[in-house]
Amino acid sequence: MVKIDLITGFLGSGKTTFIKKYAEYLIGQGMNIGILENDYGAVNVDMMLLQDLMGEKCELEMVSGGCDKETHRRRFRTKLISMGMCGYDRVIVEPSGIYDVDEFFDVLRDDPLDRWYEIGSVIAVADAALEEHLSAEADYLLASEVSNAGCVILSKTDLANEEDKRNTIAHLNHALAGIGCKRVLEGDEILEKTADSMTDTDFERIMAVGYKQASYRKMDATEEDFTSLYFLELHKNVQELGEAARQILADPACGHVFRIKGFAKEDGWKQINATRDHMLTADVAEGQEVLIVIGENLQKEKIETYLL
Repeated sequence: MVKIDLITGFLGSGKTTFIKKYAEYLIGQGMNIGILENDYGAVNVDMMLLQDLMGEKCELEMVSGGCDKETHRRRFRTKLISMGMCGYDRVIVEPSGIYDVDEFFDVLRDDPLDRWYEIGSVIAVADAALEEHLSAEADYLLASEVSNAGCVILSKTDLANEEDKRNTIAHLNHALAGIGCKRVLEGDEILEKTADSMTDTDFERIMAVGYKQASYRKMDATEEDFTSLYFLELHKNVQELGEAARQILADPACGHVFRIKGFAKEDGWKQINATRDHMLTADVAEGQEVLIVIGENLQKEKIETYLL
């Protein structure tokens, strides 16, 4: 059977950065792997960031967005069926940052997937300096992602202090209690490391942590409670996009913006990935001239004033 891992993480948590390092480790162990980007968005920026992994030992697949939840689930199932015939040793699923984790478990109980796949590890990635004030819907999604995780990785620890990390763990446990989940995160269930600092021993542990069977009270909070706005062909350089992102994130009139990500063409492709606390830019091999603003109650007209 093919081992299949689920890597979850709320918007801007750094799960794509982790997946890249994890995949590089698996490839280095001689494994043939498939990565499935399972995103509701119309433009999958995260898949572009993984392009340089593609080769003899790694293939990338995507479930396209822009459809209702049931159609999306059928596409996810169909994609897993086709990937089950490719001879992978391990498959990594990266969903959107707004995802009902039960979909993963439910689909894998279906025939023939239950005969082809074995759940490996469920990993939740959380920003070590998690934003303190989140809506009830955001806290629900955050808690639902960590409830079944075999391990929770606190990412971006280089940008957080000890108090930040303690507050984040307390926030996660408070969110779990808020949905009636009795699980309390502590000890070895938490790995506090950046992806770049992880060792082979860390990745061996991650491969083997499995997942938890935790129950909680379901809420009607899905991707429909959040919004992604797409802005194409802005013809701005990285500095201009970065300044616009800072202004949008700082202006409450734009809505509750969680994350801004995209690309600019400037002597090759440049990636921009911004949250309220961090602004990251990097060279990438491939991109598309797009900027995506993700959050709750977004005000498109106001956001456009900073971009157009």
